[in-house]
Amino acid sequence: MVFCREAGEAWTALPGQFGCARVVAVADGSGRDAVPDRWAADGADYGMWMDMALDPRFTAWTEPEGERATLLDYLRRYRLTMEMKCADLDAAQLASRSVPPSTMSLLGLIRHMAEVERHWFRRVMAQSGAPPLYWSEDVPDADWVGAVADPALADDAWRAWRGEVAFAEKFVADSPDLGVKGFEPDGGSPELRSVLVHMIEEYARHCGHADLLRERVDGRIGQ
Repeated sequence: MVFCREAGEAWTALPGQFGCARVVAVADGSGRDAVPDRWAADGADYGMWMDMALDPRFTAWTEPEGERATLLDYLRRYRLTMEMKCADLDAAQLASRSVPPSTMSLLGLIRHMAEVERHWFRRVMAQSGAPPLYWSEDVPDADWVGAVADPALADDAWRAWRGEVAFAEKFVADSPDLGVKGFEPDGGSPELRSVLVHMIEEYARHCGHADLLRERVDGRIGQ
């Protein structure tokens, strides 16, 4: 059980996978300039993103041991953080570009990270020759600019991201060690450990963006 509220209302307990049910960011019809109230799942002003006892990143968590376990645990938690930041929002909210003139949105972030996962694990590490999901020479930023408020497009973005994460996880699990090398088009040959560190860096950066994007959508604070 977690807590959420509509702007100006008392806190109420609601069920949800990661947090509260969808909160409409602009309830008074005043337009995109309306600012939602900040709120947190624990019911306290500027408290926690969600009750730590219910946080799927840390329930049944144990301290990882060794390089592989440590890298994979950090990457797992950042992937899950991104998913949680986007939870309980509809396609229009996910596609909201909250910091003009930036083309960033939470939906664009899902699409972008699907592309990043695909590049590093399918193309660089597995050498599969898989084509980009969204990028093209005509529209290099298609992962961002193509993130429009369409429920079918949002569903497709989630399927793409989860599919790429599943491929990455299997590739890592099947790799005998972290010294396995991939091959980049420019001639680079990064080790798997380097790719994992880069992915942690990539998610950490974009989860910071997601904190602000989500807060602008419905007021839910970061953690």
